[in-house]
Amino acid sequence: MKVYDRAYYDKWYRGPGRVTSFHELRRKVTTVVANTEYFLRRPLKNVLDVGCGEAPWYVHLKALRARSTYIGVDPSDYAVNTFANHRNVRRGSFADLTGVTGKFDLVVCADVLHYLKDDEIRAGLPRLIKHMRGLGFFEVYTKEDDIYGDIDGFQRRPARWYRETFRDAGLTQVAPYLWIAPSLADEPSELERLC
Repeated sequence: MKVYDRAYYDKWYRGPGRVTSFHELRRKVTTVVANTEYFLRRPLKNVLDVGCGEAPWYVHLKALRARSTYIGVDPSDYAVNTFANHRNVRRGSFADLTGVTGKFDLVVCADVLHYLKDDEIRAGLPRLIKHMRGLGFFEVYTKEDDIYGDIDGFQRRPARWYRETFRDAGLTQVAPYLWIAPSLADEPSELERLC
């Protein structure tokens, strides 16, 4: 069984074989914040990050929107014990959001779904969507992608599977990896929709 401890994050996020850099993540977070505010028509107020790990999004969100609030959720003992106090990381998972209440302008689930079983996604997605007031950033890689990084437990599903699963849950894609909440489904114009 895979353990998400400090050695795991050192290998994939800090070592020579890291999967992303500080600047790449800053660009990604900046794009996601801009798109979220575009559709909400106001500044971002709060973010729920499911499967947050060490909560790197926290650092970038605070740099971009200092007044926004952030809740990170992760099942890793290491992540919770290390980042609970200064990055607001709580114990939980995609399937278990016990203790998370309210709605969020942005729900992030980055680099998580492609490690979960089909049933976990189908069961957890409606619970996650209940917390969406605005957009969901669901960064997920598919069998069609040429991926680099941790492939231990990687579920090689076709992109079609994710698109159908998200659409069946009431989500509408409006930007790369970004899906608008069902409550806002009528907001985007036809050419703002990607599907």
